[in-house]
Amino acid sequence: MTTTSSFGIIETKYFTFAEPPNELTLKSGVKLGPITIAYETYGELNRDKSNAILVFHALTGDAHAAGFHQGAQKPGWWDPMVGPGKAFDTNKYCVICSNVLGGCKGSTGPASINPKTGKPYGLSFPMVTIDDMVVAQKKLIDHLGIKKLLSTSGGSMGGLQALKWATMYPEAQASVILIATNHRHTAQQIALHEVCRQAIMSDPDWQNGDYYGKSIPARGMALSRMIGHITYMSEKSMDEKFGRKLIGKERVGYDFSHDFEVESYLKYRGDNFVQRFDANTYLYITKALDYFDLSEEGDLVAAFKKAKASFLIIAFTSDWLYPAYQSKEMVKALRANDADVSYIEIQSSYGHDAFLVEVEGQSKLINHFLTRMENEEVHGHPKHRH
Repeated sequence: MTTTSSFGIIETKYFTFAEPPNELTLKSGVKLGPITIAYETYGELNRDKSNAILVFHALTGDAHAAGFHQGAQKPGWWDPMVGPGKAFDTNKYCVICSNVLGGCKGSTGPASINPKTGKPYGLSFPMVTIDDMVVAQKKLIDHLGIKKLLSTSGGSMGGLQALKWATMYPEAQASVILIATNHRHTAQQIALHEVCRQAIMSDPDWQNGDYYGKSIPARGMALSRMIGHITYMSEKSMDEKFGRKLIGKERVGYDFSHDFEVESYLKYRGDNFVQRFDANTYLYITKALDYFDLSEEGDLVAAFKKAKASFLIIAFTSDWLYPAYQSKEMVKALRANDADVSYIEIQSSYGHDAFLVEVEGQSKLINHFLTRMENEEVHGHPKHRH
């Protein structure tokens, strides 16, 4: 993975729903407003604004998909994939990424100030869903004057958002790229999230979500991240990276200090997470993921009936968090609707994290797919059935 970027300093922009109604009625029925969405853009919109691609971040991501912020030590979370000559080629396309509603990186979320109280929302923030995140994103795209996106794309939680775009706003995009994702959360995925949430809520410093300006629930957050990170890797990738290597010693210490490199790595991941993410946001977004079920109003075939876009679906062989069979279920349902869908399963040992690190294989697939979509939109070529 590259450590340099094709961009200069990237600035985050902000869009606030300023015109009445300056609020959303959420899926739960609760009204929320005013709402601000943080977003970034890479590349330039063409004259008719037909070259826009909306990419979605995963659970702990943000709007900063590529390039560097002022003073940042590393580029955005998808920098190897977004930029001139990359998978999402900014010489050709304008790529947009926003922080989700409920996030903690500039968009309105539980850490934001509640205008009615002058204090952070905390647990008074209403529960949000993937649907609500997508409605907020649609308002942003309307604000930018984009009538139809060339593509929507995301991995993991980003894929869930792309699925909702395809079914809630079927005319709003020509294509959809789904990577390492699923059409609904399974019992196992919900169970893993619940353990992570309990790790945070069991920390005395969580204080029922009212920790702002006080001690943050650092121990619970770190433990939650350690649990989560294990699910992002495969057994093979962990064994290849760490094995049973010891930390600067020749023999184990026969105590509860860290003996193995993998222990130290997980602690580093946990401590790093505490410094950059909000605990309540993690609770809210994991719950939004668990609520997600594209087929909640019927079967999956029925759920895709409204979709009109072309689909590229990418899965990875070692991903046990969102295993490939779940992607195949979506392919089957799309084909039952005679949709234009291409499916590729990439051999990888990186587990769920493959969507962030398997750059070369994904880039070739995405480049080819987007070029086809661009030609079909410009020249009106008939869609190919697969």
